[in-house]
Amino acid sequence: MLLKLINAKNTMEIGVFTGYSLLATAMALPDDGKILAMDINRENYEIGLPVIEKAGLAHKIEFREGPALPVLDQMIEDGNTMVHKDFIFVDADKDNYLNYHKRLTDLVKVGGLIDMTTPYGMDQQWHHLMQFLRKYVRYYRDFVLELNKALAADSRIEICQLPVGDGITLCRRIS
Repeated sequence: MLLKLINAKNTMEIGVFTGYSLLATAMALPDDGKILAMDINRENYEIGLPVIEKAGLAHKIEFREGPALPVLDQMIEDGNTMVHKDFIFVDADKDNYLNYHKRLTDLVKVGGLIDMTTPYGMDQQWHHLMQFLRKYVRYYRDFVLELNKALAADSRIEICQLPVGDGITLCRRIS
């Protein structure tokens, strides 16, 4: 939904893994939208490729195997900053996030978005919070399932669920 709200058409994904986010991005883009997808291991990309092909979305994806930083450096050196990306998603090589940021800021258009997935710290406070959340989730589970079924059946809206905090459900009215 976020990609539709910003009218994204030209995107990049660094770290494909099983292809879940790649598929979601391809689904959100218009038919002539493009994704430059990079992963250090082609086998990761190939895990999700059959589903992407079955959905008829493979034509939107250009896959490159290998480390992303040299590709980004080459894009900047070649002057590819003239073709700025609307959206860039990064979920790989987390120890290089600062290096990605320095390059991606030059490659995303003004008003474009960069999403860098960051892991939560697994310290003692986090452990206590997770114990509390398990009880909380058990109590509200049936209410949330009922709501989700109703939202999924409502043809007037598109929904997007974000696993942030307690969770966020965004509804976009389409008719």
